[in-house]
Amino acid sequence: MFRLSIASLLLATTAITLPSIAVADDEQITLGRTILLGSGDHGAKIPLLVCRKANAIKVKAERDLTLERVVVTFNNGDTKTIRFYRDLKKNQTTDWRKFAYKRCVKKLEVFGNSEGSKAGVKVLGRK
Repeated sequence: MFRLSIASLLLATTAITLPSIAVADDEQITLGRTILLGSGDHGAKIPLLVCRKANAIKVKAERDLTLERVVVTFNNGDTKTIRFYRDLKKNQTTDWRKFAYKRCVKKLEVFGNSEGSKAGVKVLGRK
């Protein structure tokens, strides 16, 4: 009976631990949101109050839009331009675009055009 309870305890511990490890690898956070207005050459800026660590980003459209690029500014002042050049429908997301390693994101600038008068955009980061 004692052996059975130890085996049950080990099985329960394993069942609890494994899903949390799998979820932790792909945890996503919202880095910021903005609105793209019509067509224009100026990007919509998303300043982050606190530096957020991420190793990749993806963009989610809250309305139909044409996404050109996202300029990411890191805590040390370096920038990275990630080019998308694609049309996104409402609630559609891009694929993950990775950085070389986990970096501290300080500011985002989204370039694109909305199909209507304005379109909301959410930029997600992966920890």
